[in-house]
Amino acid sequence: MIKKHNLAEAFPEFEQKIQSLKLEDNHFKILFTKYDELDHEIYRIESDAEPATDDILNNLRVERVRLKDEIHVYLLKN
Repeated sequence: MIKKHNLAEAFPEFEQKIQSLKLEDNHFKILFTKYDELDHEIYRIESDAEPATDDILNNLRVERVRLKDEIHVYLLKN
């Protein structure tokens, strides 16, 4: 089953912090928005709602992992 990769599910220990930072921290809000938009694009491709080559899909997945790692580091430091 294809599903979205929700950050609150990925980092349940930071769920409250994610909500707070989305409202109070511009840098985090930008990271979160980029991740969310990228995840949505990947979801659309995986569910065949949007066409893309395997290379494009793989590159998007790599970028999602990179962003997720960056967000995790940000959550740990803030």
